[in-house]
Amino acid sequence: MTLRIGVDVGGTFTDVFLYDSAHSRFWLAKTPSTPVNQAEGVIKGIIEVCAKAGLEPRRLDAVLHGTTVATNALLEGKGARVGLLTSYGWRNILHLADSWTPGPLFGFFSYSPPEPVVPFERIRALNERITADGETVLALDDADVEQRIREVVEQGAEALTVCLMHSYAHPGNEERVAEVAKSVLADLGADIPVSLSSDVSPEFREYERAVTTVLNSYLGPVMRRYLSSLEVSLREVPVMAALQVVRSDGGLMSVGGAQAHPIATALSGPSGGVNGAAFVAKRAGFDKIITFDMGGTSSDVAVCIGGVPEVTRETRVAAFPVRAPAINVETIGAGGGSIANVSEVTGGLRVGPESAGAQPGPACYGRGGELPTVTDANLVLGHLTATLLGGDMLLDRDAAIRAHEPLAAQLDVDVYRAAQAVVDIVNGNMLGALRVATVQKGLNPKEFSLLSFGGAGGLHANALASELGCFPVIVPPEAGVLSALGFVVADVRNEFAQAFMAAVDRADAVTLRGALRDLGVRADAWLEGEGVPAAKRSVRYVLDMRYRRQGYEIAVEIDAETAESLELETLTALFHAEHARLYGFQLPAPVELVMVRSRAIGHTEKADLEPQPEGPADPRPSLVGTQASWVDGALHDIPVHDRALMTPGMRVEGKAVITQYDSTILVLPGHVARVDPWFNLLIEEAR
Repeated sequence: MTLRIGVDVGGTFTDVFLYDSAHSRFWLAKTPSTPVNQAEGVIKGIIEVCAKAGLEPRRLDAVLHGTTVATNALLEGKGARVGLLTSYGWRNILHLADSWTPGPLFGFFSYSPPEPVVPFERIRALNERITADGETVLALDDADVEQRIREVVEQGAEALTVCLMHSYAHPGNEERVAEVAKSVLADLGADIPVSLSSDVSPEFREYERAVTTVLNSYLGPVMRRYLSSLEVSLREVPVMAALQVVRSDGGLMSVGGAQAHPIATALSGPSGGVNGAAFVAKRAGFDKIITFDMGGTSSDVAVCIGGVPEVTRETRVAAFPVRAPAINVETIGAGGGSIANVSEVTGGLRVGPESAGAQPGPACYGRGGELPTVTDANLVLGHLTATLLGGDMLLDRDAAIRAHEPLAAQLDVDVYRAAQAVVDIVNGNMLGALRVATVQKGLNPKEFSLLSFGGAGGLHANALASELGCFPVIVPPEAGVLSALGFVVADVRNEFAQAFMAAVDRADAVTLRGALRDLGVRADAWLEGEGVPAAKRSVRYVLDMRYRRQGYEIAVEIDAETAESLELETLTALFHAEHARLYGFQLPAPVELVMVRSRAIGHTEKADLEPQPEGPADPRPSLVGTQASWVDGALHDIPVHDRALMTPGMRVEGKAVITQYDSTILVLPGHVARVDPWFNLLIEEAR
């Protein structure tokens, strides 16, 4: 496959990255997102980038798509009507929920938990119950199952969830319910997808397993309609290449896989950016990075050590716990479109989380927006030029100033100080997310570099790095579309899990190795079904372990060779070493094994560029003009450089603006930006 195209749908723009591996060339495109129908923006972006490359869309070999359809459906409450079948005595599971409450530990705080996506009247408890050991308490009755299915279908269910107690270890009853459901739904003529918790999330912790599976059902019809429509639209272009969807853990899956397990795509967009950042950093020789992705509506922060993003197995989406692999990303509502206003209660300035989005967008876009946003503030301050996207998009500075005038009046300052206050506030908000991802986890930001991307990231990264001390700031040449690049370099990926709860010193090594072997067979079979050649497949293993009586686990990863000959003493030593790496200590306490997993990986061809020799440091060949910028309380002319004219070795001293097709970079006073052999901009403190 020589022509691979990555498409990332954001809140404001749809980003496209086209890579030709045969000639090591790439092309970029950004088009406004189309929230009503994301497929329109996707198709427009593909056509535009193919036109830039001078090739017919039918020549594409793969289309790799990160979508926010699942996320938006959850946030907006626009999923399917779900019916839930549970075990006897468990009908209240979604309403009882868990004890987690967001907010401060002490003080007054009002919290209303989210309404379950399945109302109580569409939940049915079957006459079924088994113990954790698999013993039958109430035997499953096919007639009872049929009656309950008919009841929820009559109540308008568009998707069906089956989540029975202890099915993570004993899935037989759920599988039997699925067989009965297939027969009943065929008899009713109902095209309703069925999700089994033993398939979607075969893990203990009953509430989390139930919610994850319910959300999978909730998203199923939405994702099925969207992907089916997109495939039809692609064929009309025509694009004949296979469409693959990006998972929350940064891997790829087929359209069929995404339609069956849409919950695995809930955080697909942010994962692509972290994937791309890890790839860029590893290529440039940076081992420890903090990724900072600032787009139009939000900012995402993650940590990568050794070129590997941190993967978590529980995230929260729209306040619901989701037990599915995902790259560990901290997200806040701070982006270029974040709206600034003065609180009527406190009189203080606030920025976000409300966003102007793609429509109408910031005031300077000229699409009807009138409220001041972060993008408007940067334009007022002279951090942005009046043209974006290579001149295809013109910004109205006068409109940005008009948007800030009411804000300035409320704050009793001029528009420049009001705009600077907006930038300072949003920087403070993003610093909070950066500290959560590092300091709160015991990591020293000064040991990391800050890799910045997203359309707005380059405008704020220098200021954030100055606060945290994480230099250099790395801004890749594909900064504005790095998530789309991350899709192009992503591998096909999936995980398979099995409960294995035992004290390690009393476990049976032969049984454990057998369980790992069975999971490996499942992983290899899945990769074959995804069309991955045998030579491109690999399987790794993850064991979730904890000290006895702890309420959380940590993941210990091993390769296939270690799994085949694994001894319990080795496993204990690996756990202690991983615990010490994460938390700085280990305990002389018994160790428990909780879950075993296989991780299926289908290796894809990676984009790459050859490093170029460094030349003169003089940046004057890239100088394209000057513009007025707010510096130390007054307007001063600062240089503007075109990144397309910059070559390795060039150095730009701040304060300066560096423009490129898909992003803008601000270099602050006292700092210098240097172009490295891979055309990354490295911003450091001037010496």
